[in-house]
Amino acid sequence: MSLMSSKRTLKEILDSEYVEDSDDENSKSSGEEDEAVEPAQQQINPDYCNECQDMKIEMKCNDCEEQFCVTCFDMLHRGGKRKSHGFVKLNDEEDHGKNDTPTEEAEQKKLQDMNNASDEKEAESSNVHIPNTGIDDKLLAQLYKHSQYIPLRLTHEERHLLRLLEAALEVSEYTDRVDILSYQSKSKRILEQLREMCSVLCGLVIASNLKIGKRLLELKNFSDNAEWFKDIFEIGRRYKIMNPDRMRTTFGKLCYMVMDSRLPDIEDHMEFHLFKPIKTVHTFLGKSEDHGRALAVFQDKLILYATADISPTGKTRAEIQRMIKQKEAATEKLASKYSTSVYSKEDIRQVLYSISDYNAYVNSNRRPIMRLLERLEVFRDPAIKQRYSLGIQYGRNGARLTHDHERQWHYAQQSLMLWSVIQREMVHLWYIADQDLFNGSSYRLTSTGQGLNRIKSCPALYKEMHNILNECRLKCESWVGSSVVHLGDDAVPNALFFLDKYTQIPNILIPFDQTLLQINDLVKNDANLEDYIVKEYGSVNDLKLTILQDAFAHMFDGSGADNFYMSGSCIDGRLTSAWNHTNQISKKKYYNIFLMTRFIGFNGNQGF
Repeated sequence: MSLMSSKRTLKEILDSEYVEDSDDENSKSSGEEDEAVEPAQQQINPDYCNECQDMKIEMKCNDCEEQFCVTCFDMLHRGGKRKSHGFVKLNDEEDHGKNDTPTEEAEQKKLQDMNNASDEKEAESSNVHIPNTGIDDKLLAQLYKHSQYIPLRLTHEERHLLRLLEAALEVSEYTDRVDILSYQSKSKRILEQLREMCSVLCGLVIASNLKIGKRLLELKNFSDNAEWFKDIFEIGRRYKIMNPDRMRTTFGKLCYMVMDSRLPDIEDHMEFHLFKPIKTVHTFLGKSEDHGRALAVFQDKLILYATADISPTGKTRAEIQRMIKQKEAATEKLASKYSTSVYSKEDIRQVLYSISDYNAYVNSNRRPIMRLLERLEVFRDPAIKQRYSLGIQYGRNGARLTHDHERQWHYAQQSLMLWSVIQREMVHLWYIADQDLFNGSSYRLTSTGQGLNRIKSCPALYKEMHNILNECRLKCESWVGSSVVHLGDDAVPNALFFLDKYTQIPNILIPFDQTLLQINDLVKNDANLEDYIVKEYGSVNDLKLTILQDAFAHMFDGSGADNFYMSGSCIDGRLTSAWNHTNQISKKKYYNIFLMTRFIGFNGNQGF
């Protein structure tokens, strides 16, 4: 019996907007109720890499007595005992020495132990006692943990400063002047551009508010206004976290300015730097001696109602209005109860609104992924499997991997599951990436094939990504593809590039999800369109299955990279091939259906 017949019908799965709210940590993997993976899916192909089983063999390790593709070999032999291993390039039979890291299982175990120890340490040092029994108590404990990296919503005054910062960044040519090959001293160029930026900001402040501007002018040196400059740059970074589609062309300048200001020689000449830790809900409530009273709000179960994300799906207007009033009442009650001489009612409201923003942000980005995971289940049905195979073959339709239907199904499922967890932890990843970007360590300017870019290591982000990857792997019977995470290399030069890549996941998946949801309304309002769909595809359901088949097959086919070695089944390669699929959407037969559902592009702009 297929999964869809034991749960929901094909039509219900394809038409439904509802997706059950569940956390990845508590939900079962979608394959747990099925029979074991077919033996053919677990067989090792001797012609393909022993590690990823997706790329053809190109290297043989003499000591490991195993054969790998170039990408997996380089990642597994870059340090540790395997550094001295000899190998043979199967193309030219030349011996060389290479490195290796510890085995993947040992590394994951070490990271998991470190993560558990860190969680225990945080629990012991916490100033707030949170019960560990009951569903509500677990949610409160989780909410308190998240509060340590949920950014605080901007106030009216901070939004005014944000507009000044955006205006200054628009006219700045920082990266054009600094990240270039030149005979002039780079430190001198950085100092010149940073001082120019500070001057522009001061000028904008004077133009917008003469009283504040006069006070800035009374202080002769920029270092005298160091805290003000730190605040304004922190506001820009904090705003970007919850609004990733804003400041697209200017955020890189902002980050590189803050990064350069923390270099030792630059800070010595400037006498200050531009970095200030992100203001989070936890740091805001813990800023005074009265923090115990304020943090106690995380023990009040009413906060679950005050910060809940209200989804209109499956609810009547009356039910939605009732939930909104319930949320507003809970907010006002908490604001009155936990306000003090230090924290006003407006401060408590700001905290609650910040948590609400976080819940809405995570849910809006994850629900399309959860719906696609549910639709993917349809392709386990034997009848649909026969008509709409997900199998791909290297070299055909741009694919760089070879998977049969069953293997590609697991590959797509694991990729979507991984993206779901990443979107759940996206704000946390922003917080960690912020530390890696601005830790004061040096970087190197290198041509990566996409211009000159700053390559900088991301140790904290790398560790967290492996924790996320380990969580996904524990939910799967077997892992399809490579486990390589590119960070601090030519593919993903620094943490800023990583954030830019993974904030695009909603931009890729939401248009697909919305098109599938709106097809029924189109057919309902236009009988001629239904006749066209029946003639071309057989039925409305067949149209949806055609779109889904093409997405699940070619959104995860290893294509889209600039060169062969950066393509394939690595963690970042999955996202690269998904972007490549979106670039090809205008050539698809069903593209006219996308346009009828008010589709304008995958980046919010007309065109591609």
